[in-house]
Amino acid sequence: METHVKVVAWLWIIFGALGVIGALCFGVSAVGGGLISQDDTAILATSITAAVCGSIIILESGLEILAGIGLLKYKSWARILAIILGILNLFAFPLILPLLLGIYTLWVMFSGETKQLFEGGSVSSEFVDVNAEIPE
Repeated sequence: METHVKVVAWLWIIFGALGVIGALCFGVSAVGGGLISQDDTAILATSITAAVCGSIIILESGLEILAGIGLLKYKSWARILAIILGILNLFAFPLILPLLLGIYTLWVMFSGETKQLFEGGSVSSEFVDVNAEIPE
Protein backbone atom coordinates (compact mmCIF):
# COMPACT_ATOMS: atom_id res chain seq x y z
CA MET A 1 0.00 0.00 0.00
CA GLU A 2 3.04 2.25 0.37
CA THR A 3 3.29 2.45 -3.41
CA HIS A 4 -0.34 3.54 -3.68
CA VAL A 5 0.21 6.27 -1.09
CA LYS A 6 3.20 7.57 -3.06
CA VAL A 7 1.22 7.49 -6.31
CA VAL A 8 -1.64 9.42 -4.69
CA ALA A 9 0.85 11.91 -3.24
CA TRP A 10 2.47 12.57 -6.61
CA LEU A 11 -0.89 12.84 -8.34
CA TRP A 12 -1.98 15.51 -5.84
CA ILE A 13 1.28 17.39 -6.35
CA ILE A 14 0.87 17.25 -10.14
CA PHE A 15 -2.79 18.27 -10.01
CA GLY A 16 -1.90 21.13 -7.66
CA ALA A 17 0.88 22.37 -9.91
CA LEU A 18 -1.42 22.21 -12.93
CA GLY A 19 -4.03 24.16 -10.95
CA VAL A 20 -1.55 26.93 -10.17
CA ILE A 21 -0.51 27.13 -13.82
CA GLY A 22 -4.17 27.13 -14.90
CA ALA A 23 -5.04 29.88 -12.42
CA LEU A 24 -2.22 32.07 -13.68
CA CYS A 25 -3.24 31.50 -17.31
CA PHE A 26 -6.86 32.29 -16.45
CA GLY A 27 -5.83 35.48 -14.65
CA VAL A 28 -3.67 36.71 -17.49
CA SER A 29 -6.30 35.96 -20.11
CA ALA A 30 -9.17 37.50 -18.10
CA VAL A 31 -7.28 40.70 -17.34
CA GLY A 32 -5.94 40.79 -20.90
CA GLY A 33 -9.46 40.51 -22.27
CA GLY A 34 -10.52 43.49 -20.20
CA LEU A 35 -7.52 45.50 -21.31
CA ILE A 36 -8.15 44.71 -24.96
CA SER A 37 -11.68 46.07 -24.68
CA GLN A 38 -10.29 49.39 -23.37
CA ASP A 39 -13.48 49.82 -21.34
CA ASP A 40 -12.90 50.87 -17.74
CA THR A 41 -15.86 48.84 -16.47
CA ALA A 42 -14.71 45.72 -18.31
CA ILE A 43 -11.17 46.13 -17.01
CA LEU A 44 -12.44 46.44 -13.43
CA ALA A 45 -14.86 43.51 -13.78
CA THR A 46 -12.35 41.15 -15.36
CA SER A 47 -9.64 42.14 -12.89
CA ILE A 48 -11.87 41.45 -9.89
CA THR A 49 -13.12 38.19 -11.40
CA ALA A 50 -9.58 37.06 -12.19
CA ALA A 51 -8.37 37.95 -8.69
CA VAL A 52 -11.20 36.16 -6.89
CA CYS A 53 -11.31 33.03 -9.06
CA GLY A 54 -7.53 32.83 -9.33
CA SER A 55 -7.12 33.13 -5.57
CA ILE A 56 -9.61 30.33 -4.91
CA ILE A 57 -7.94 28.05 -7.45
CA ILE A 58 -4.45 28.82 -6.12
CA LEU A 59 -5.61 28.20 -2.54
CA GLU A 60 -7.07 24.81 -3.47
CA SER A 61 -4.01 23.95 -5.55
CA GLY A 62 -1.73 24.90 -2.69
CA LEU A 63 -3.66 22.56 -0.40
CA GLU A 64 -3.31 19.79 -2.99
CA ILE A 65 0.47 20.29 -3.18
CA LEU A 66 0.68 20.45 0.62
CA ALA A 67 -1.32 17.21 0.93
CA GLY A 68 0.96 15.49 -1.58
CA ILE A 69 4.12 16.53 0.23
CA GLY A 70 2.64 15.51 3.57
CA LEU A 71 1.60 12.13 2.19
CA LEU A 72 5.15 11.48 1.00
CA LYS A 73 6.28 12.04 4.60
CA TYR A 74 3.41 9.96 6.06
CA LYS A 75 2.00 12.83 8.12
CA SER A 76 -1.38 12.06 9.69
CA TRP A 77 -2.75 15.53 8.91
CA ALA A 78 -1.95 14.95 5.23
CA ARG A 79 -4.07 11.80 5.22
CA ILE A 80 -7.02 13.78 6.60
CA LEU A 81 -6.45 16.59 4.10
CA ALA A 82 -6.24 14.08 1.24
CA ILE A 83 -9.53 12.52 2.35
CA ILE A 84 -11.19 15.95 2.37
CA LEU A 85 -9.78 16.78 -1.07
CA GLY A 86 -10.82 13.37 -2.35
CA ILE A 87 -14.39 13.93 -1.18
CA LEU A 88 -14.45 17.38 -2.79
CA ASN A 89 -13.24 15.87 -6.07
CA LEU A 90 -16.24 13.54 -6.09
CA PHE A 91 -18.36 16.61 -6.85
CA ALA A 92 -16.39 17.29 -10.06
CA PHE A 93 -18.58 14.69 -11.80
CA PRO A 94 -18.44 15.78 -15.43
CA LEU A 95 -14.63 15.97 -15.17
CA ILE A 96 -13.39 12.39 -15.19
CA LEU A 97 -9.77 12.83 -14.00
CA PRO A 98 -10.59 14.70 -10.76
CA LEU A 99 -13.40 12.22 -10.09
CA LEU A 100 -11.06 9.26 -10.57
CA LEU A 101 -8.41 10.90 -8.39
CA GLY A 102 -11.02 11.40 -5.65
CA ILE A 103 -12.14 7.77 -5.81
CA TYR A 104 -8.57 6.46 -5.87
CA THR A 105 -7.57 8.73 -2.99
CA LEU A 106 -10.46 7.57 -0.82
CA TRP A 107 -9.78 3.91 -1.63
CA VAL A 108 -6.12 4.26 -0.64
CA MET A 109 -6.65 6.47 2.42
CA PHE A 110 -9.37 4.27 3.94
CA SER A 111 -7.34 1.09 3.56
CA GLY A 112 -6.38 -0.61 6.83
CA GLU A 113 -2.74 -0.83 5.76
CA THR A 114 -2.66 2.90 5.03
CA LYS A 115 -4.06 3.68 8.48
CA GLN A 116 -1.20 1.67 9.99
CA LEU A 117 1.37 3.54 7.89
CA PHE A 118 0.12 6.90 9.11
CA GLU A 119 -0.15 5.80 12.74
CA GLY A 120 3.55 5.02 12.77
CA GLY A 121 3.15 1.24 12.58
CA SER A 122 4.75 -0.88 9.97
CA VAL A 123 2.83 -2.90 7.48
CA SER A 124 3.93 -6.51 7.40
CA SER A 125 4.15 -7.86 3.94
CA GLU A 126 3.59 -11.54 3.51
CA PHE A 127 5.95 -13.42 1.27
CA VAL A 128 6.92 -16.97 0.54
CA ASP A 129 10.52 -17.97 1.03
CA VAL A 130 11.20 -20.59 -1.61
CA ASN A 131 14.47 -21.58 0.07
CA ALA A 132 12.94 -22.31 3.47
CA GLU A 133 12.76 -25.87 4.70
CA ILE A 134 9.35 -27.40 5.06
CA PRO A 135 8.81 -28.66 8.63
CA GLU A 136 7.80 -32.30 8.93
